[in-house]
Amino acid sequence: MKLEGIKVVDLSMFLPGPVMTQIMADHGADVIRIEPPGGEPSRAFGPYDAEGLSIWFKNVHRGKRSIVLDLKKPEDLAVLLRLADEADVFVEGFRPGVAAKLGIDAQTLCARNPRLIYCSLSAFGQSGPLSYKASHDMGAQAYTGFLAINDNGDGRPVVPGLPSADMGSALTGLVGVLMALHRRNATGRGDIVDASMYDALMAWTAHLSGPVLAGGLPPTTQMHRSIGGSGFYNLYETRDGRFIALTGREMKFATSLLTALGREELIPLAEAEPGPVQQQLIGELRQIFKARDFDDWSAFLPTLEVSWAPVLDMAEGFDHPHAAAREMLIDDGIGGRVVGTPVKFADEPGEVHLRAPTLDADGAAIRAGGWARG
Repeated sequence: MKLEGIKVVDLSMFLPGPVMTQIMADHGADVIRIEPPGGEPSRAFGPYDAEGLSIWFKNVHRGKRSIVLDLKKPEDLAVLLRLADEADVFVEGFRPGVAAKLGIDAQTLCARNPRLIYCSLSAFGQSGPLSYKASHDMGAQAYTGFLAINDNGDGRPVVPGLPSADMGSALTGLVGVLMALHRRNATGRGDIVDASMYDALMAWTAHLSGPVLAGGLPPTTQMHRSIGGSGFYNLYETRDGRFIALTGREMKFATSLLTALGREELIPLAEAEPGPVQQQLIGELRQIFKARDFDDWSAFLPTLEVSWAPVLDMAEGFDHPHAAAREMLIDDGIGGRVVGTPVKFADEPGEVHLRAPTLDADGAAIRAGGWARG
């Protein structure tokens, strides 16, 4: 596999770091999960699988090894330092300054192991006025303006359904680590990666930040084409209380649907920029979709050249045949399923491990032999 032979020490918690190192483990990296006394917090988050393991924990720790270390104890710190001395990648998610207090900061570990890639994953980065602020995903969304546009068109933000800051920082950290590993082949030296939720979200605003960068005005859901201001990129309630998403603004899609509905007079409205004219189209489409049930629309729309999707809940989405066809859900052998790896290779594909380690499952072996496997 692509990352076979790469040794990763992971001290991170919850989602960003564990997601990042899970992808690495799926593609051959040897990931040792350093857990605090009592375990990684997500071990206590239900529901649980048939073996009593948290499904959240299992989703992001499959195929990793586990050791419990109390880093305030010299003997446990010594174990970690020995692992870091031979590691390729070291991942931590502390607030700035904490790693230094523990004696495991980037400068210390990279001086001991110059080939080490040291990745810090945090909410706001290792520098700047917000860097020492405690936060999780929603804090980064709030500070970058994403939370303000997570509304229903009424300007009132709601709790987001997707932890985009967590996942964005996980992918940013992964990209940085892989770049550093590639460069190390030429230089023989590791590097320090500073990846944050805040930076990741700022970099994801290419399609949204036009009004801000052009005139200092924030995008709003009623006036921006990608977040609610366009008739053919919007959500519509059906007669039975379910929802259909129109997911493509191209005029060929608008023309196809409006012609099939006998509402050709609305086609010019679909050509307009986001604003009052598009809001008129949205109002018309709301009435149109409200006149039929969800199943009626689900049967009718596939007959047209229209970009659309049924709005499914997660249970429905996971049961869709496409999830199985893409190997994104795999039977775990104990009556449940695990989520597959999203990175697909034609040659040397990843391997989805079906089990996550119990707490300190590998502690004795790692203390005795370090990276060696029995």
